[in-house]
Amino acid sequence: MTSILTSLGRTVFAGFVLLALIILAFGNNFSSAELPFIFRWLHVMFGVMWIGLLWYFNFVQIPSMPKIPDEQKPAIGKVIAPTALFWFRYAALFTVVTGLIVAALNGYLHQAFTLQAPFRAIGLGMWIALVMAFNVWFIIWPNQKRALGIVAVEADVKAKSARVAMLTSRLNTVLSIPMLFLMSAQSHNTTWFVIVS
Repeated sequence: MTSILTSLGRTVFAGFVLLALIILAFGNNFSSAELPFIFRWLHVMFGVMWIGLLWYFNFVQIPSMPKIPDEQKPAIGKVIAPTALFWFRYAALFTVVTGLIVAALNGYLHQAFTLQAPFRAIGLGMWIALVMAFNVWFIIWPNQKRALGIVAVEADVKAKSARVAMLTSRLNTVLSIPMLFLMSAQSHNTTWFVIVS
C-alpha cells in the first residue's frame, strides 16, 4: 500500500480503480452511467481542484508568505507556486469545458447563457465562472509569471505584478462564493431566480 501512496500517479490511479470496484459491486455496471452524469462528475472534480487551489492561495499561501524567512521563500516561488499555478490554470480550464459540455448535453446551454427561467441560477453561476476563468488565464497567470521570475522584469514591475495577481485572486475568491451558491441553487432550490422576469 505504501508504494501506491508514495506516488501521486499511482494514488490517483488507485482512486479510479476503487471507483470502478464500487460501481461494479454496488452500482450495477458501467453501461448504466450516462454521458451527462460522467461529465457532471468530471466538472465537479475539476471544480473542487480549481476552487480548492484558489482558496489554498488565499487562505494559506498569501497570508503565510510574510511569516516565511527570506531564505526559504525561493522554495515557494520557484517550486511550489509554479506547480500549484499549473494545476490551478488547467483545473479552471477543464472545469469550464466540462461545465459547458454538461449544459449542452442536458439541453440548457442557451437558456443558461441568456439567463432564462428556469436556468437563471446556473446561468449566473456560469457567467461568474467564465469571468473567474478569464481572470486566471489572462490576469493572474501573466502577472504571476512576472512576480515569480518566470519572465524577467524589473523589481518594480515584479512587485506591481505580484499585487495585481493577488488582488485578482482575491476578486476570484469573492466571486467563488456566489458562484458556488448559484451552481448548487440550480439543482437544489428550483424556485429561486425563476419568478423574476
